[in-house]
Amino acid sequence: MADDIEAAFQTAAKTIAGYVANVSTLKVTTQYVRAGTNADDIDFSTAKPLAQTTIELDGDCTTILPVTSAPGSPLQIDSTLFELHERNVNTATEYRAKVLSALVTALQGWVQAIRS
Repeated sequence: MADDIEAAFQTAAKTIAGYVANVSTLKVTTQYVRAGTNADDIDFSTAKPLAQTTIELDGDCTTILPVTSAPGSPLQIDSTLFELHERNVNTATEYRAKVLSALVTALQGWVQAIRS
């Protein structure tokens, strides 16, 4: 019986390690497609990146945004599209936090079960 519990714990630990590896880097890409004259003209397979953010588990963060500028003018960012991208990043970050919290809770439960 103890061997079964230890084997189950080992399997769970490997599974959790895999999940942690998958969530260690969070990449959010906001894409766009050009709309045609009617909804049937939209081809989602032609989506192109609009903005991209990568957040590492240690807090390192990189955001890539397209900018425009006229000669002699400052760089311009489309603030509406950037706000949409920020919402996508926030949603993904919150989801990752919930997944990590659930993994920690599950691991704590397994540790308590083994100690019992």
